[in-house]
Amino acid sequence: MTYKRSAGLLLFRRTGDGSRPEPGNGAGAGAGVEAEVEAEAGAGVEVLLGHMGGPLWSGKTSGDWAIPKGEYGPEETPRDAARREFTEEIGLPPPEGEYLPLGEVRLSSGKLVTIWAVEADLDPALMVPGTFTLEWPPHSGNVQEFPELDRVAWCTPEMAQNMLIPSQLPFLERLLVLLKA
Repeated sequence: MTYKRSAGLLLFRRTGDGSRPEPGNGAGAGAGVEAEVEAEAGAGVEVLLGHMGGPLWSGKTSGDWAIPKGEYGPEETPRDAARREFTEEIGLPPPEGEYLPLGEVRLSSGKLVTIWAVEADLDPALMVPGTFTLEWPPHSGNVQEFPELDRVAWCTPEMAQNMLIPSQLPFLERLLVLLKA
């Protein structure tokens, strides 16, 4: 069976704020040693996430943000696809810099997702999102156009843990490990 493949870019920037979160803030009270290590690794760093567009995600604020990514076929390398998808979803060229591989995650659907991290700064106000069409409401015959991402924002790793769709959390965790090393 052939499974779909997606690739994307997780942008991160250093904020210069190396302070640790207060106990009970960010990592969460009682979150344990692992959460404290992750909080320490993420101090002074932000990641760029996109809020998924369209009617299914409108009004939601938790577990509905994502790393900009998209599907690709056999004629394209994962890294080239990640760069192309960044442009399609954000409307800006992909950043230059060192692309740090964050590996792959196989979703329950079988899709294989590959993500790279790259250090860059981007003004979210410059985003010009790509769009998709969808029959909405379902079975209405009314086809509408929606943005792939309706907004992007810089988030601390602690914020991102609550905002990201659960299947993408391993990429955030891997980035924090890389930055701590």
